[in-house]
Amino acid sequence: MDIINIPEGYKQTEMGVIPKDWDFKQIGEIAVVSSGGTPSRSNPSYWNGNIPWITTTQIDFNTIISSNEFITELGLKNSAAKLYTKNTLLMAMYGQGKTRGKVAILGIEATINQACAAIIINKDIYNNYVFFYLAHNYEEIRKLSNTGNQENLNGNIIKSIFVSIPPLPEQKAIAQSLSDVDALITECDRTITKKRNAKQGTMQQLLTGKKRLPGFSGEWEVKILEEVSKLSSGTTPSRKLEDRYYSNGNINWVKTTDLNNAEINDTEEKITELALNETCLRKYDIGTVLVAMYGGFNQIGRTGLLKIVATVNQALIAIQPQTKILDSIFLINYLNFQVDYWKNIAISSRKDPNITSRDVKKFPIPVPCLLEQKAIAQILSDMDAEIAALEQKRDKYKAIKQGMMQELLTGKTRLIGSY
Repeated sequence: MDIINIPEGYKQTEMGVIPKDWDFKQIGEIAVVSSGGTPSRSNPSYWNGNIPWITTTQIDFNTIISSNEFITELGLKNSAAKLYTKNTLLMAMYGQGKTRGKVAILGIEATINQACAAIIINKDIYNNYVFFYLAHNYEEIRKLSNTGNQENLNGNIIKSIFVSIPPLPEQKAIAQSLSDVDALITECDRTITKKRNAKQGTMQQLLTGKKRLPGFSGEWEVKILEEVSKLSSGTTPSRKLEDRYYSNGNINWVKTTDLNNAEINDTEEKITELALNETCLRKYDIGTVLVAMYGGFNQIGRTGLLKIVATVNQALIAIQPQTKILDSIFLINYLNFQVDYWKNIAISSRKDPNITSRDVKKFPIPVPCLLEQKAIAQILSDMDAEIAALEQKRDKYKAIKQGMMQELLTGKTRLIGSY
């Protein structure tokens, strides 16, 4: 039998080792848990009022300060919807993808739908502390879901969740420390959004020729892509069991999910030399621009710039610019600027939204002189680098927060003077 060494000042509990002066209780012991409802959509008098109505799509480890939909007093009275006060905790009981188990805090008075659980914490427990605790245990909470055709949480499951409870002053100190890091992350996000908007405005000016850089003049010539580049697509090697030697090699193979409208420095999957030799696949050089032709409406028109030698699948078209005529960085920026062009083609012309290689080949692009292209591309690349640096800073704060949660919410690290 293993002997657990319990540090001085700590105790063994059902939840593991926690400080001696900490308690642990189930949500049902420290809160009232309920859910909401949806007024009938067939009755217009229930909708478009002035009462915020929240769904699980808005629950994302955040403070909710606005609503996408609103109901009327009549809708509230004639449905299971309930009005909850500011600071009520919300948890998504079911929803698409990763929604189940996410939490949020109401920053406004609002109603909720039946997929949301409202958790009203007792006054002797600090609301924000429980929010951070539940957010930190998101993955574990998801595992508590019912089994069946759709994994869901419910009120009873939520009530059964255990929470470790420090003394109230320490709860507040922990929550404040984590809120301070959240504020840094939020400020980074705000700045990133501002910089992205600035870049979009710069693209609008420079990529259309509305604003010319010093030293450049004259009209731009408009070409179609096949006039100034070579275009081709790839394939997917067999995935049958007997052909598994096509996979897990060392040759980069790009799929639509690898595209991020920016540089591609690695791929999720690799193929073997045998796959390359026995299929129509070919390697594309650094500087090749990729465009997604299909793979889901949100992926249509997504781009990538190869910074590695790679092969591609059949959903992508590879564009190799004539280097004396067209700059690849200028090209990918122009393609990103015109993403709605692709989506409009996909919607208007086909039953299953997609674009074809012919659509890409016939794509019109303004072609200033190469020096002007490179000058425009450099300005936009500098802006991208600034955004990337901010994203790295934000991600560093996120990593710090995760480490703090692991230490503070388990009592491994105590905040001096908070208890």
